[in-house]
Amino acid sequence: MKSWVCASLLALSGLVGCSGDKAASRQPITAEPLGETPYVPEPVRPPRSKDEKMKELDVNRDNKPDVWTYSVMAKGPDGQERERRVRKEIDFNGDGRVDITQYFNEREEKVRESMDQDFDGRVDSVLFFEKGLNTRTERDVDGNGKADVWVYYEKGKLVRKERDTNADGKVDNWEYWEGGQVDRIGDDLDGDGNVDRWTKNPNTQ
Repeated sequence: MKSWVCASLLALSGLVGCSGDKAASRQPITAEPLGETPYVPEPVRPPRSKDEKMKELDVNRDNKPDVWTYSVMAKGPDGQERERRVRKEIDFNGDGRVDITQYFNEREEKVRESMDQDFDGRVDSVLFFEKGLNTRTERDVDGNGKADVWVYYEKGKLVRKERDTNADGKVDNWEYWEGGQVDRIGDDLDGDGNVDRWTKNPNTQ
């Protein structure tokens, strides 16, 4: 029984999920129809708009910029015009290219963070935030430019992971976490978007 848990955790390590069983029967994510324009992966560094003001910083002091902050003029709570930060780009590994882009709302709170974890210039992981907490993470594990792993958190705790294991654009594996460990795993065996088989962790109540 312990080997079941170990195998599950090893297979899931490096991914980070969420709530009730109702999510297992949600509308499946549809695959891209044949004949349509191919999906274009999101660039980690988006185009700069005309109204954005950029400021460069050299944080590691190697005489090369590694942080780029973008701001626009906007009205503050008092109705006065001021600069408002909208985006920050970070060169994490010092190769001169952006690896992380953070996006901020009207209150300059971080709401989204796009990451290029394999340094190929394309986004492969996106984190979503609410009131400073990461509530959802989407990852492109197979490198085709589309998310195939969705991880959900509640109050900072991992509660659910969803996967598209066969690259058909539909979630077919649901993993529910309770108390810091896998509680049960659901699998869609016929591709209809619903769980056909549940596997319960024997070490949980």
